[in-house]
Amino acid sequence: MEWEEPLKVAEEASRMAGEMLHRHIDSSREIVYKGAVDLVTNFDRRSQEVIFSHLSSRFPDHDFLAEEDLCEQRGSEFRWIIDPIDGTTNYAHNFPIFCVSIALEWKSNVVCGVIYDPMRGEMFSAISGKGSVMNGHRIQISATGDLDKSLLATGFPYDVRESEVNNIDHFVNFATRAQAIRRCGSAALDLCYVACGRFDGFWELKLSLWDVAAGVLIVEESGGRVSDFQGETASIYGKDLLASNGLIHEQMIQILKLGKQL
Repeated sequence: MEWEEPLKVAEEASRMAGEMLHRHIDSSREIVYKGAVDLVTNFDRRSQEVIFSHLSSRFPDHDFLAEEDLCEQRGSEFRWIIDPIDGTTNYAHNFPIFCVSIALEWKSNVVCGVIYDPMRGEMFSAISGKGSVMNGHRIQISATGDLDKSLLATGFPYDVRESEVNNIDHFVNFATRAQAIRRCGSAALDLCYVACGRFDGFWELKLSLWDVAAGVLIVEESGGRVSDFQGETASIYGKDLLASNGLIHEQMIQILKLGKQL
């Protein structure tokens, strides 16, 4: 089956939503807290409306799942998985690191995905079996083979104040073994940066499938490796995620074994 057409439509939708977010990043916004630090803005919902409207107009029979309470089940083999703003906390503070993420599942397998960073004009995309690109140019993972020379990325779950399984132990363990760690606030962009070699590895726990559905495909199609913290086959429905250039993957697993597990 050909996936170029749905990918093109997803790119159009992500660009429409992303450009709207870019225009309004300095605008006043409504913020609602879903938890102690978990929040949503009115622009999350506006972005989701833009994406859903565009995709559903072209694929009216498809299912849809998005972060902000959108679940359209029409009995289709196809399902769109949408994160209208990955990096909402950044966006709420006018911090310009965020993106739009859209993936298409067919029979429970992600077959194409797109992640758009409107602040940098970077469109990452992938089709299963056909590689990953940024703005139409092929990308690939880094060639760093030593953990101590690696630049890593991670994030912290929204229950960091309540749960002991909060990634702080892993962060401390990696901090003394890697060259450096970055915490950008967008798991989707972190995965893209692994895919194009800006980061050598990424780990995080308690992610939702809309955070990673497109990014996992983009990493794998760039030649990277994705697994859970034990090195088993990764699932976008899993509780933890490890992505790397493959060369430092086993080294990262050994460090993750030192910390608390889910």
